[in-house]
Amino acid sequence: MFGLFKRTEKGVKRTREAWWGKVVHLFDRPTFGEELWDELEELLISADVGVNTTAKLTGRLKERVTKENIKDAALVRDALKEEIASMLMAGGEAAPRTDGRIGVVLVVGVNGVGKTTSIAKLAHNYKEQKKRVLLVAGDTFRAAAIDQLKVWGERIKVPVIAHQPGGDPAAVVFDALESAKKNADIVIVDTAGRLHTKFNLMEELKKIRRVVDKSGIEPQVLLVLDATTGQNGLTQAKYFTEAVKVNGILLAKLDSTAKGGIVLAICDELKIPILYIGTGQELEDLASFDPEEFVEALFSREDR
Repeated sequence: MFGLFKRTEKGVKRTREAWWGKVVHLFDRPTFGEELWDELEELLISADVGVNTTAKLTGRLKERVTKENIKDAALVRDALKEEIASMLMAGGEAAPRTDGRIGVVLVVGVNGVGKTTSIAKLAHNYKEQKKRVLLVAGDTFRAAAIDQLKVWGERIKVPVIAHQPGGDPAAVVFDALESAKKNADIVIVDTAGRLHTKFNLMEELKKIRRVVDKSGIEPQVLLVLDATTGQNGLTQAKYFTEAVKVNGILLAKLDSTAKGGIVLAICDELKIPILYIGTGQELEDLASFDPEEFVEALFSREDR
């Protein structure tokens, strides 16, 4: 089932073992004294939380520890968990708003982040909810991208709207929206994923966004980030947000050796909610992001 704690725990297992476990083990002592604050900050930064977000998080925690006169290390750890969960609760809905109309998901992200596989997982999930799904091959710059989406469409038995390689991506999206009026509840659009600093690519994304906006539909703009890219993911998120108003993040490859802290930086600095996390290689390995579940999974102990 989508979003269960065990799936989230599975997804962050390697992250916890490789990186976050060091944060957890810092509290394996009776008391938490002044000498440990610097160590906590270093561990958070090394886990990709980032300097700014780390300073904000530890500042909140210090203030709370002082105010509540907390000495017990376990209680400091619990307070840290609560502060992290609070920071992760940037507002956002998992599903695109439809208001009785077609729901549109524009999926953006640089090449190599797992975008097409994430689209397939998302489509599979909507099918499980009995939604009629339509996939759109909006990355017309790469013939391989069109072919890859068609292969996934055949595998999960979802139709794919595609034009010839080199065509106008916005035209593909326009045709898909026309087709969806009779044949779909959810339209998921793959988009070109060349470097986020490329001006022409961003202009194409803006053009696609305008086509959707003109149809009277407010799309969900879902940015797929590779969890292993760390702070570079924050830079990518900034570029895409400026171009197409990203309103949700799908964090792929969290089951790898990702450090995990990037989710905090994104929620804190950009106020964009994490909506989904990729937790494995199978179609079912996608979980709705729940801040409290995520924090519990990060801090869970193998010996509990």
